[in-house]
Amino acid sequence: MSDPMIAKLQDWLREHEQELLNDTVAMLKIPSIEGEPEENAPFGVENRRALDLALSLSEKYGFTTKDVEGYIGYGEFGSGDRLVMSLGHLDVVPVGPGWKHDPFGAEIENGYIYCRGAVDDKGPTLASLYAMRAIKECCPDIPARMRQVFGCNEESGFACVARYMETEEPPTFGIAPDSGWPLYNCEKGIANLEVSVPLCAGELQLLSVDGGQRPNIVIDSCSARVKVAPSIRPLIEERLADSWDRNITFAWEGDELGIYAIGKAAHGSQPFLGDSAAIRIFRLLDDLSPLSTSRYYHELLELTHLGGAGLGIAGVDEPSGDLTCNLGIAKSDGSDLNLLFNIRYPATWTGSQLEAKCRTHLATLTSGFSLKVTRDSPSLYFPLDHPLVKTIVDVYHQETGELKQPGSMGGGTYARAIPNTVSVGTCWDGDGRAHETDELYKVEHLFKASRIYAHILYRLATMDA
Repeated sequence: MSDPMIAKLQDWLREHEQELLNDTVAMLKIPSIEGEPEENAPFGVENRRALDLALSLSEKYGFTTKDVEGYIGYGEFGSGDRLVMSLGHLDVVPVGPGWKHDPFGAEIENGYIYCRGAVDDKGPTLASLYAMRAIKECCPDIPARMRQVFGCNEESGFACVARYMETEEPPTFGIAPDSGWPLYNCEKGIANLEVSVPLCAGELQLLSVDGGQRPNIVIDSCSARVKVAPSIRPLIEERLADSWDRNITFAWEGDELGIYAIGKAAHGSQPFLGDSAAIRIFRLLDDLSPLSTSRYYHELLELTHLGGAGLGIAGVDEPSGDLTCNLGIAKSDGSDLNLLFNIRYPATWTGSQLEAKCRTHLATLTSGFSLKVTRDSPSLYFPLDHPLVKTIVDVYHQETGELKQPGSMGGGTYARAIPNTVSVGTCWDGDGRAHETDELYKVEHLFKASRIYAHILYRLATMDA
């Protein structure tokens, strides 16, 4: 490497690896799933605890800190007009069933840390904090202000960064360690579409459905109840006997049939990596249905198409690829079935175009579907010749020897909500995927990420404007 300061930074980080691991484990053990708001803790007490730990570590290491009313906080050092930021998040998604390790035990086994948040996003956030710390210790005269930001509401709304942008300064250059290497210069638009329909009456009456934790998680368990008319009971029993899906169990209580399905959780941006328990139930109901209710259950099943065809929104563009559609929550309220879909739409589309396509298609269906848009986060795109993009690609090439081009994704990071910011990588082969059970992060990858972040942040602070 041409700049001896990079080697100095990385030597410092190697000397402090055990400290980084200890601080990461302490952070991972906090179950920072969003909870009920309290004073100065808008996302619950556990998220508040995580933010307090992050700010106390920053103070311990000599940063000036600021707590933005519990929404978000940061540690900062340096001086100058240029502001270089790294934004990580401390909140995590719910755990769900099927874990073999304590979800918040931060157990280390065979060189891997197992814990919710290990890769998304506490591990990378602590790696970034240590990269900042290395720069502070090795480059006291850095010609920029360096700011490590800790968000608390990335997984369920981005209210933390929205609050940040109301009162705080945007960066000259920013990174969000929360995607793939070397960086993702394109993020699809994200929308949540709530589709409602009256519960089916008739011979196969739909009484209830209950599944899902968050819009951006594939449903891994789901239950339903239907009331079966005496006229079709023999038909239903015959079809149940031929049912092929071994992930579904069912039981009779009088004339009501209870159905339970298990699936596999995955990030909502890649629903094809999971297995939706709700879709399994809707498929069974479609198989069971007599002619009198078959149109309803078939339309219901078609809505769940992972490419959005069932909502009339399937599409693709060159920068970002195919639209994806994840049914994240399926719940009934006594009269209606409410389905919350998490959509990752092409970067060249707008949310209003997506909504119009969906409304047009739902109007052609017969079961009385209605639509409400509950979230729309526009896409992000940086051209390949942007200084941020070029610098990060070059750093990754120097660090790994791999000349890798930027990618695009359906996931949404802080980069889409903060100006002049792109998301950068966190993991390599062998690490776990975000939002899955037994989330894991190789300890050596935690250290490696911190060294690359230090190189990136130093370059952004010192490169020519």
